[in-house]
Amino acid sequence: MRWLSGSMPDVHDPATRSRNMAAIRGRDTKPELLIRSGLHRQGFRFRVNRKELPGKPDIVLSRFHAVIFVHGCFWHGHDCHLFRLPGTRTEFWTAKIGANQERDKVVGSALLSEGWRIATVWECALKGKSRIELQELLTRLTSWLRGDELLLEIRGQDVKSMRASSMHPPEATEPDPSGR
Repeated sequence: MRWLSGSMPDVHDPATRSRNMAAIRGRDTKPELLIRSGLHRQGFRFRVNRKELPGKPDIVLSRFHAVIFVHGCFWHGHDCHLFRLPGTRTEFWTAKIGANQERDKVVGSALLSEGWRIATVWECALKGKSRIELQELLTRLTSWLRGDELLLEIRGQDVKSMRASSMHPPEATEPDPSGR
């Protein structure tokens, strides 16, 4: 996990920050709606946030005995360009995000022990500089749903390695072992 912290003060006063944080949705987020809409267009039918399952998965496809979690990179401490630990109240945020990650592990274990298959789609797969095309994401999800693998994780592309490989092929950057 990558913890970036700076000493930059908050740009909002406490009342504004509180209002902003209160407005953050826990369900029906844009990434969730994109995935649900795409799956529905492809003929999949599902339930949303089934309370009787551990962790109230974002999308439940009972026919495939599969659940899909759409995780926000900030809230779940994902190691990507969208996550940055806030510079203020660092101890609070470290504890909060760490607790979220621990809860994700417990929920995942509980679902697997009940025989559910689990897909995790990270926010960075749908937005930011490392996003992948929605159709490609949906293709991966539908292929997984129709297959028999237990776990699937879809994250954004590794932009650094893509750029490096497209600019400098491996042969050109490694010295010739014969010394020529």
